[in-house]
Amino acid sequence: MLTIKQITEDTEKVIKGLEKKHFANAKETIEQVIALNNKRRNTQTVLDGNLAEANKLSKSIGMLMKQGNQEEANNAKSRVAELKEVNKTLQAEMDKAAEDLKQLLYAIPNIPYDEVPEGTGAEDNVVVKMGGKLTDLPENPLPHWELAKKYDLIDFDLGVKITGAGFPVYKGKGARLQRALINFFLTEAGNAGYTEIQPPTVVNADSGYGTGQLPDKEGQMYHCQVDDFYLIPTAEVPVTNIYRDVIVDEKELPIKNCAYTECFRREAGSYGKDVRGLNRLHEFSKVELVRIDKPEHSRESHQEMLDHVEGLLQKLELPYRILRLCGGDMSFTAAICYDFEVYSEAQKRWLEVSSVSNFDTYQANRLKCRYRNADKKVELCHTLNGSALALPRIVAALLEDFQTPEGIRIPKALVPYTGFEMID
Repeated sequence: MLTIKQITEDTEKVIKGLEKKHFANAKETIEQVIALNNKRRNTQTVLDGNLAEANKLSKSIGMLMKQGNQEEANNAKSRVAELKEVNKTLQAEMDKAAEDLKQLLYAIPNIPYDEVPEGTGAEDNVVVKMGGKLTDLPENPLPHWELAKKYDLIDFDLGVKITGAGFPVYKGKGARLQRALINFFLTEAGNAGYTEIQPPTVVNADSGYGTGQLPDKEGQMYHCQVDDFYLIPTAEVPVTNIYRDVIVDEKELPIKNCAYTECFRREAGSYGKDVRGLNRLHEFSKVELVRIDKPEHSRESHQEMLDHVEGLLQKLELPYRILRLCGGDMSFTAAICYDFEVYSEAQKRWLEVSSVSNFDTYQANRLKCRYRNADKKVELCHTLNGSALALPRIVAALLEDFQTPEGIRIPKALVPYTGFEMID
């Protein structure tokens, strides 16, 4: 969440940033934050003064009794009792102001960096780079859901029987292709210096609040109500929460972790041709990169992550493009975000396969994720993450873009992981 220091010292910048993200009633909300913070601070000042007075009076009572000043001692006792009652009310008022302030801050998104373009939706995102080459496909190429059926790779109907729509069953070479991609992505991340983590795929509410999925995305997460646990929408949540309430030494930064997990998203309201097949699932596999860094190095870390994801797509021989997201299309928590999309020749559309974001101090402030610098001063870290990569649409693009009359060709970089060069 935004820090009180940000809001009070750069009020106009914060308001303009929230307006760039199209956050409703930005000015009024920030004014409310400032008012609640002032109330909390002013009440604390009065409470501290009362406590000091009560302590001073309490210490004097014994002396007054010894001196025979009974009346003055009784007056002191009465004043102490009076202050205790007043302080109970003040403490309750301060606690309420602090809680109201925290809940309000939870509901305010991160503010975007200056280079984030203006805009309200996907049509306003800026293409910053394109790479790879379109493949020559046979006449009347098939979409991946037909290829999956033709080569018995994925059974969507069986998934509906077992669970419901959006939970496909991978079979034979389809399952082996999934496993190959996971191993390929993890190996590449390891070679790039990331430490592999195998986290839980179920988290508590504190973890959801820590990375900003709660309360913003509560309706999109699967909730185990009896235990108050949530199925993770991405490995970002458990891996970043490793550093909740942690102070790391500056020498340990940047911390680089990666994790493969299943991811779960309700995707409420999703329907139509654009969600057919693997285009939008409720459960899917993904390898995630997570970095914890110091502020002055986080932009360099972000670029390294972008280069890593681009390198994966180049090795997979897929046509891709990189977009800088506009303010209105960015996530609740991101300060800047780039999306990677691969082109589906059969569907004639771009498919998002990765988002790589820098959250500045927004998540770290929620998490209380800090580092101790060379001067022994404790500062908030920056957090970053990115998909490297999400499997469903990568699989869709591979099936569609590499289909031939003889079968589906496997990219050379992936063959050592699949153990086969062709799906036929």
